[in-house]
Amino acid sequence: MGISWKDALDCFRSDDLIGIGMEADAVRRRLHPEGVVSYTIDGRINYGSFADDADFEPICDRIADIVAMGGTGVMLEGEATSTQTIAWFDGLFLRIKERFPALWLHSLSASEILAIAQQSGMTAQDTIARLRDAGLDSIPGDDAGILDDAVQHQGARVKWRADDWLAVHRAAHGLGMQTTATMMFGTGETFEHRMNHLEAVRQLQEETGGFASFTPWSFAPQRFAPRGSTLNGFEEATAVEYLKTLAISRMYLSNVENVQSHLETQGLKVLQVGLRFGGNDVGSVLFAEGANAATEEQVRQVIRDAGFKPVQRDTLYRTMFLN
Repeated sequence: MGISWKDALDCFRSDDLIGIGMEADAVRRRLHPEGVVSYTIDGRINYGSFADDADFEPICDRIADIVAMGGTGVMLEGEATSTQTIAWFDGLFLRIKERFPALWLHSLSASEILAIAQQSGMTAQDTIARLRDAGLDSIPGDDAGILDDAVQHQGARVKWRADDWLAVHRAAHGLGMQTTATMMFGTGETFEHRMNHLEAVRQLQEETGGFASFTPWSFAPQRFAPRGSTLNGFEEATAVEYLKTLAISRMYLSNVENVQSHLETQGLKVLQVGLRFGGNDVGSVLFAEGANAATEEQVRQVIRDAGFKPVQRDTLYRTMFLN
């Protein structure tokens, strides 16, 4: 069992960053004594760019580019239009699997699944089951935000409550699908709100065991806030706050095997430090863009310099590739 709620809250309020990091590193060593840090080569495609188009070949061509770069999986994300019903996604997934049978589809957040279910007149569980049968392999948790309805939500999950998000992941786990969980912090929430989020993830993991990983990331106004959003008024969390949150997540979620130090939002330097603050994974080398973009070899070197062996994995940490 992870540390207690009180101890985690005390850590959030503590100035002992190094001590907190050492405790999280001890948890990481206990769960991953082999000294390996993993990464994946997965791509991301916004299917919204192909709205109202029943010709799936342009999407498949984009996937072919990702596969050519060594990609083993793809995350399809977007905002489903009224014409992108369950039947549209059925056709898309079936075509992708026909053309790329070995590709792992880690796609459609809880918010997207809820929207598809609503406009298709289906339950979330039946929607997931049908998408699974068409080729959906696992569900990302990138839209979680803060799982506390006292926090103002924006973006993908604005229409849905925390219980809705949890219900989708619970249903997926019940169908034998694994999912991932995240927490986007730094949007004005309190430490107690963050703890409510971590507790919700810990409790569902205790119930189902279906989360393959947890990734905390700090809100970046220029990246995540929609135009005109009130979230633009928040300052980005510091590296110290990120590392402390990463470490507390590792200590509190001892029932989630993998915790990610996030290349996409933190960049190589902070990512490397995060590997000594509880992180045993760095995410996908293809997701990071702009100032945080990095090549596979740069990521591998940063992992080596931190004292670990870099190993490429698949989406759900089941296969380690020797390279």
